[in-house]
Amino acid sequence: MKIGFIGLGNMGMPMAINLAEAGHEVTGFDVQAEPQAPLTQAGSAEEAARDADVVITMLPNGQILREVAGKIIPAMRQGAVFCDCSTVDVDSARAVAEQAREAGLGALDAPVSGGITGASGGTLTFMVGGDAEAFATVEPLFEIMGQKAVHCGESGAGQAAKICNNMILGATMIVTCEAFALADKLGLDRQKMFDVVSTSSGYSWSMNAYCPAPGIGPQSPADNGYKPGFAADLMLKDLRLAQQAAESADADTPIGALALQLYDRFVTQEDGAGKDFSAMLPRFETRGHGG
Repeated sequence: MKIGFIGLGNMGMPMAINLAEAGHEVTGFDVQAEPQAPLTQAGSAEEAARDADVVITMLPNGQILREVAGKIIPAMRQGAVFCDCSTVDVDSARAVAEQAREAGLGALDAPVSGGITGASGGTLTFMVGGDAEAFATVEPLFEIMGQKAVHCGESGAGQAAKICNNMILGATMIVTCEAFALADKLGLDRQKMFDVVSTSSGYSWSMNAYCPAPGIGPQSPADNGYKPGFAADLMLKDLRLAQQAAESADADTPIGALALQLYDRFVTQEDGAGKDFSAMLPRFETRGHGG
């Protein structure tokens, strides 16, 4: 396929390279980064989008997505598919999809899970919203860039799945860190707690696969000085998107709201910026009851 790829950051660049190495013709554009081989460089977003079968975007937020969409949708050929892999607000995803459909294009919102490691290794999970025909067109590309693509429903459903998942993740990581800090103060050995919880009703991905305690469970960012696998800053972004969606949909999400408050304080007022989202554990270690 002929692919335009716009947004070549930590996620976009390896995703685009994986597509090119699989034999697709990929033209890339980014306002800051130059495409690496074997990508072809475009002089503008419009140039990257022109004549492409599929245009993929990986952008920082909904406002930038709307701006880029306004430029590239008129440049795309009829019948092509606009596939946005950014994590943005549901309203922006739906607005851009509607704009694309009105221009005679297929439209997908396809945010990802798996981080930089997944992007490099081609093991991302895609949560996809949009029509079935567009999904069928892009599915072979999802198989190159990732290990799983779930068609979640109409436009916006991919973003909805992503932010609901990450609201659960943010909240469960916080309480996992709280539990380790409590266990410490109760004199319970961390390994013993892990052995119990990881095989009991308290088990979760945060505990079993991404344990925030160094030296416990499988290798995780806790074993690397909390260097980000998934940055606390990005968790904060996703929790904000979840609360924005909850407000828009009139949904009651008090635990999600509290998780947002805690990550906001951790990143903006404490030392969480630039650290993994599991670095909440050393934060709780130093705090007393009600702190």
